[in-house]
Amino acid sequence: MTTAPDIRWLTIPELVDILGIGVSKVRRLIEDRHLLAAKIDGVWKVPELFLRDGEPLGELRGTLLVLHDSGFSDEEAMRWLFTEEESLGAAPIDALRSGRKAEVRRIAQALGF
Repeated sequence: MTTAPDIRWLTIPELVDILGIGVSKVRRLIEDRHLLAAKIDGVWKVPELFLRDGEPLGELRGTLLVLHDSGFSDEEAMRWLFTEEESLGAAPIDALRSGRKAEVRRIAQALGF
């Protein structure tokens, strides 16, 4: 995955420190779609924007599940979350962080049809 210069990416060891949990639990958060990771330069990384107050962003998991159910690969989901969505007037991740989860999920669901 190519990275946008304004996204701060966290490695698994950095997530272990921030979240205060072990590597296996961080990997479980990714497997269970509480977080989404991308392989960058051979290293799995998670955007810092997927965290709030030292925890995974609560609104993210349901959105990731909707995207997955709509046929998005992890890379496609990552790209969509960080690309401005005209109907939102913002990137979906920014809309999620500002409390617009229902609107984001409605759009994500419509993309699958």
